Amino acid sequence: MCEPVRVCGLVLAAGAGTRYGLPKGLARTDDDTPWVHLSIAMLHDAGCDEVIVLVGARGQEVGLLVGERARVVEVPDWADGLSVTIRDGLQAAAGCDVAVITPVDTPGAAAGAVRRVISHLDAQPRSALVQAMYGDRPGHPVAVGREHFEPLARALVGDSGARAYLAAHAATEVDCADLWSGADIDTRH
Repeated sequence: MCEPVRVCGLVLAAGAGTRYGLPKGLARTDDDTPWVHLSIAMLHDAGCDEVIVLVGARGQEVGLLVGERARVVEVPDWADGLSVTIRDGLQAAAGCDVAVITPVDTPGAAAGAVRRVISHLDAQPRSALVQAMYGDRPGHPVAVGREHFEPLARALVGDSGARAYLAAHAATEVDCADLWSGADIDTRH
């Protein structure tokens, strides 16, 4: 009998959103839905067992938006860059077999992309690395097996994400361009 795989979703919502004009964890759609709600719902709809929202800039305000469907983890050193947020997220997901990482600034993201990425975990999910692709452009979500949590955390520096690590370790690339654009939102219109 196969052992069940515990999948945690990580929502990266700690940054100050300098180009956007406010922390993206506080951003809302035109109909006033918080982006963080969309990220949480997407990860739950895709089958994640737990969702963790990483907060930093104006973290208390972002945390108040999260509600009971996710666990809030404060990132004290969020201003040191994206690497710190991912590192703290992987640590918070220590009880999980796989962490599915997505930034909060992708309000158009589809649960189908998360499901597709999860479906490519193969027979050894704890050692898997899977990245969504949009044409020839890497994007989110990204699934990281538990065996990569510590090595990835050690490899992260500054305001860089996991892209170099995923490339160096030949992450499985999964085309998701038919599900949504893969675009993040950096500025307000």
